[in-house]
Amino acid sequence: MATGRLGVGETLGALNTALGPGDPVWFKETRARHLRARDFLAPRPALQARFGDGQVPERVVRAVAGLQGPGVAPVLRCAPTPAGLALQLQRPAVFERVLGAVAAYVAPAAPAAPGPRVLLHCPALRSAPGALRLSQLRAVLVADHLARTLRAHGESVRLVPAVRDPHMPTFLQQLRVDWPAASERAATEALRNRALAELSPAQERGALPRGVLGTVCLKELVQERGRAAGYDPNLDKCLVTEDLLSVLAELQEAARCWPGDSPPSLAAVPDANADRCMVVHVVSCEEEFQQQKVDLLWRKLDDQAPLTQKHLVCGPVKVAGAPGTLTAPEYYELRHAQVCKASAVKHGRDLAQDPAWTEVFSVLSVATIKFEMLSTAPHGQLLLALADSSISTKGTKSGTFVMYNCARLATLFEGYRHSMEQGLYPTFPPVSSLDFSLLQDEMCKFLVQLSMDFSSYYNRIHILGAPRPHLFGQMFARLQLLRAVREVLHTGLATLGLPPLDHI
Repeated sequence: MATGRLGVGETLGALNTALGPGDPVWFKETRARHLRARDFLAPRPALQARFGDGQVPERVVRAVAGLQGPGVAPVLRCAPTPAGLALQLQRPAVFERVLGAVAAYVAPAAPAAPGPRVLLHCPALRSAPGALRLSQLRAVLVADHLARTLRAHGESVRLVPAVRDPHMPTFLQQLRVDWPAASERAATEALRNRALAELSPAQERGALPRGVLGTVCLKELVQERGRAAGYDPNLDKCLVTEDLLSVLAELQEAARCWPGDSPPSLAAVPDANADRCMVVHVVSCEEEFQQQKVDLLWRKLDDQAPLTQKHLVCGPVKVAGAPGTLTAPEYYELRHAQVCKASAVKHGRDLAQDPAWTEVFSVLSVATIKFEMLSTAPHGQLLLALADSSISTKGTKSGTFVMYNCARLATLFEGYRHSMEQGLYPTFPPVSSLDFSLLQDEMCKFLVQLSMDFSSYYNRIHILGAPRPHLFGQMFARLQLLRAVREVLHTGLATLGLPPLDHI
């Protein structure tokens, strides 16, 4: 068997290079009706712009058809069509390479060089669960998913703030969000002294409420960094409070004292570590303006503040047909009740009090919420439909649907194992002996699409057929394909903090 990891990016790069100088024109085909005849296409309009009359020189077609190289998928044929230049891969060879080393494709590629440390800051977690708005819950789930994804790629990530509300850890555990609990408060003396030196003149302060030190002007920093950096031009003065200094002290300590590092030297050069840490503030749109103040005030009061601070702003969350007063815990309880109700309808009895189903209902509730909250790009507005239909296993976009197909896979492989133990099927042969020419269908990338394709495949193709030796080769090839589907599905669910289910 050939070795080396195949890649869509590597294949596209080689295809565009084979066409000669110019902008990229090839794309990977994804539509089922087109995949019957091609895997990649260079559209005719793009070819006309490249070659004038649209006629691709024969030497170029031959070069594409004979394409080889590291990571490049083996080509079966390349030919002009009315749609453009169509390329079809040697699918049995591709399946053999991919399905014979599934773990290598599922595992994220290691970064070529260690990137900057990432400090993820989610201000919403400084409140109590009952005070969390849905837009803030969205920011929490985005931050948790981002942390898991970065760590899966080998990046060093630290999370701030450590939650202090006594009820928040329990709620986060319900949501399967992995976030640190409270630690000792960071010292604020140095920041307070610097802030006092920067405060507006005493005559401008007037009578200040308890805990308020005064105001600091940020206008100069806003002008220095410019609107191109995304700062609101209306930012002018920042009210400095003891609570705000506590927030800055926690950020400062987290950025400077990374776990595993030796204690910082007193003679450390300012800015020596400023470029080693990137801060990402994950905030709701309602918190954006205040967080920009925190960012700028940190820079003003701390010469060693990280040079790179990004703001990932999550858009508003609207609830269809309901006022926007639903809190995060109320949203979770609603989805949990709907999951239990749907299960009672499906199984003909109420299983909500059955201990064997408690974990299943918890996972399904969280899966529903996370797929709803993360299915739209974070910056866009999210519209929630709270009807019972949102948690149906028949829908093709819900977290419940994904978990249902995860359970179907578990049932399939448990059925194979049980039949093998009864002597109906032989043990699984070495992957190198499988005939992958028996597989003709495409695979895909994303969890919902993957679940849709698997569901369609499962309904069309009988995987575990009658125990007839002449059909075993086809059965094992299909089982190996679904092993890969299961591996991809489980890995994807892990980045959401969701365990696989073996029944629903």
